[in-house]
Amino acid sequence: MKNLKLQACLFMLLSASFSFSQKVSFEEYDLKNGLHVILHQDNSVPIVTTSVLYHVGSKNENPERTGFAHFFEHLLFEGTKNIQRGEWFSLVTGNGGSNNAYTTDDFTYYYENFPSNNLELGLWMESERMLHPVINQIGVDTQNEVVKEEKRMRYDNSPYGKWNEKVKSNLFKVHPYKQTTIGKMEHLDAATLSEFLAFNKKYYIPNNAVLTVAGDIDITQTKKWIDDYFGTIPRGKEIERKLPRESDIMETIKAEAFDPNIQIPAIFLAYRTPKRNSREARVLDMISTYLSGGKSSKLYKKLVDEKKMSLEVSAFNISNEDYSTYVILSLPIGATKLETLIEEMSEEVDKIQTELISEKDYQKLQNQFESSFVSANSTVERIANSLAEYYTFYGDTDLINKELDLYKSITREEIRSVAQHYLQPNRRLELHYLPESQKEKE
Repeated sequence: MKNLKLQACLFMLLSASFSFSQKVSFEEYDLKNGLHVILHQDNSVPIVTTSVLYHVGSKNENPERTGFAHFFEHLLFEGTKNIQRGEWFSLVTGNGGSNNAYTTDDFTYYYENFPSNNLELGLWMESERMLHPVINQIGVDTQNEVVKEEKRMRYDNSPYGKWNEKVKSNLFKVHPYKQTTIGKMEHLDAATLSEFLAFNKKYYIPNNAVLTVAGDIDITQTKKWIDDYFGTIPRGKEIERKLPRESDIMETIKAEAFDPNIQIPAIFLAYRTPKRNSREARVLDMISTYLSGGKSSKLYKKLVDEKKMSLEVSAFNISNEDYSTYVILSLPIGATKLETLIEEMSEEVDKIQTELISEKDYQKLQNQFESSFVSANSTVERIANSLAEYYTFYGDTDLINKELDLYKSITREEIRSVAQHYLQPNRRLELHYLPESQKEKE
């Protein structure tokens, strides 16, 4: 019962909003083994987040062994030399904490939240994961079944669960972004234990990682613990990052995909756009919000409220390290044809390309981004995540204090210019995502 109360208290504290009116202070440095360390001290609430970002995602995998990075997200919870198999989660929750991990195309992120008096425990656990993971056939077989079940639930048997896979495979021809994070199960089945060990040795090393500690910490003591637990971990070999480049899309790609789990079709318009650390990616974020950020946005108001052609409409920019993917999607109502939705959505994009958005809409965008930015960095957990990503993918940790100003500096003219350049019909994929029953009719 005592542990349950601690966990409940911790959850409430983590959910509480922190004031973001002040500059986020931090200190960063490198250990001799290449581990980059970022410390953010906030003693207002007695909680602490310890996180490790490994710069390895699905794009770094052998194309014949897809799914490895996501698999390791699971596998590295199996246990270590000093944490018995199956004890990781009970060790965290038994000390009033919570933890999780996730994988993207570009990185894998692990974190623990603890009452601040358990900071040392969090640091020790992450050092154990980095230095002493136990990778054996029992763990591989166990997590293989876990990943297969996740794939069945989230992708194979989920309505619209494979849209991203179909978009990526059509939009990218040579770059590994054409692969999915979940990967192919036959690749994991075929992998040997030695391949898993080699993947761990190559990527889960201090010089390919960022350790972030945020919250109620004492800087001097935290540095000592970091040196004690991480300083002796051997540096790994330098990782070569040379990935193929895509040729420009010069004519519309038309494709179909069929899903046995849906009855209502969908249309996806997808564009290959600049990498996440570009100014253009930020402009595209603003265009997304303009088109579908809330019920008063242009596409929602037009297609859902006024013309009642669509059940759902959305526009978003999936920002990645090498390329981003800009997606506009819609689900029709009744007899509305997908071609009609394409015309209606294209018309709104065309307006952005030919006219300046109004001053009123521009100010609304500024307000929305300020609110979103504050929300995204409103807890020490979120601040830790932001700091790690800004360092890894932008080379500027202090962007946490400057990025909102970058968004505010984007002009209406830039919005029009970026839309003109990147959102042309001949530079996109038009994916008709259809019920399986329509395949039979064709």
